[in-house]
Amino acid sequence: METDCTSGCWGRVRTELRSTIGADAFKNWIDPVVFDGVEQQTANFTVPTSFIGTWVETTYGDIIKDLFQQQGVKIDALRLVAARQPVPTPNGAGKPAEPVATKPAAGKMISTALDSRFTFDNFVVGPPNELAHAASRRVAEGGAVSFNPLFLYGGVGLGKTHLMHAIAHHLHQTKPESQVLYLSAEQFMHRFVQALRFKDTFSFKEQFRSVDMLLIDDVQFIADKNSTQDEFFHTFNALVDQGKQIVISADRSPGEIEGLEERIRSRLQCGLVVDLHPTDYELRLGILHSKAESQAEHYPGIKIDTKVMEFMAHRISNNIRVLEGALHRLLAHGSLIGREINLDVAQDVLSDILRQSERKVTIEEIQRKVADHYNLRMNDMLSARRARAVARPRQMAMYLSKRLTTKSLPDIGRKFGGRDHTTVMHAVKRIEELKKTDGQIAEDLELLRRMLEA
Repeated sequence: METDCTSGCWGRVRTELRSTIGADAFKNWIDPVVFDGVEQQTANFTVPTSFIGTWVETTYGDIIKDLFQQQGVKIDALRLVAARQPVPTPNGAGKPAEPVATKPAAGKMISTALDSRFTFDNFVVGPPNELAHAASRRVAEGGAVSFNPLFLYGGVGLGKTHLMHAIAHHLHQTKPESQVLYLSAEQFMHRFVQALRFKDTFSFKEQFRSVDMLLIDDVQFIADKNSTQDEFFHTFNALVDQGKQIVISADRSPGEIEGLEERIRSRLQCGLVVDLHPTDYELRLGILHSKAESQAEHYPGIKIDTKVMEFMAHRISNNIRVLEGALHRLLAHGSLIGREINLDVAQDVLSDILRQSERKVTIEEIQRKVADHYNLRMNDMLSARRARAVARPRQMAMYLSKRLTTKSLPDIGRKFGGRDHTTVMHAVKRIEELKKTDGQIAEDLELLRRMLEA
């Protein structure tokens, strides 16, 4: 086994490393690394900052050692040393300074790997997400905006991450000199913990506070993490004070994230908070057609019947990722098996997905949601109280129970304190009438329906 390595050897390792970790991650983390040779089975490198060195060693260290091994060079350890910068001394001589963090070169994307599919061109817009899309496009144009931060929230698979990647892609393409940092809240926390562990918080602060735009995904993961929240708070304030844009996403609104410090909650709510609603049928159908068109070159000659698309859009309603996965499965099936993708084939191939998508809303869920919405107790739903403040929400819960469950009127009545089926029938009819004339009733019903079906 060899113990030295030429630059050509490192070049081959780099080539394999790029293939292994992907072009984006390679550009962000490996490109800045300079190979200095091997000494006593230790690979020596120079890196721009000690933080980059720490990240490369902890994230890719084992991969790099294995790739050296494949080149016939045994490596037991990596040594990544931050470049030292000369500073003037009183007698005019220069001496090495402590490692310092430097702002990345113009145009460099300092981020975790971005998905090339997640662009604005590939984002299908409809009523449930049009405000989030418009706000994201405005932020991606760069320059000052009237809201900071932009806070996107919604359930899984509704497009939050897609929009955040799209912002980063667009800004990098149109303003390549901008410094954009995108990562998940978990990665933010991991980097901060690593900086504490290696006593290099200076580099951490420099990297995060020198960017032009910071995008952090799934911020709910820092809830109850006190030290991480403290650093996030100071980073947030430093960027806002400099006029730099921040984009945050979460699975719920700032006010609904338990374990989040009040000062952070307040900061997150001071910008534009946008809810990505569950998709409607038309939007899901549009997404299917768009994705099928984008996959045409990978599955030449494979066509999916329009009725199959409509069936999928109706039945798979709770998660766009699951919907896209179902489409890929059908395309792959058609390509590999060579069968026409008709409705019977789709139902057979997607049987497990269809079963999982049949989420059943219960009357108890409806009662809880309605009670919470109107600040009532569950007991009020079952009581004999006839005050309008109680009776109207109870009627709405009965209406939703009839519309969102398969239970009979007598079954529903029994769940509401043993009421007669005629009482439920009257409640359904009354709410049907009111939602046509009372805008607030209609709005509340729609909001409750979306929450229950999400």
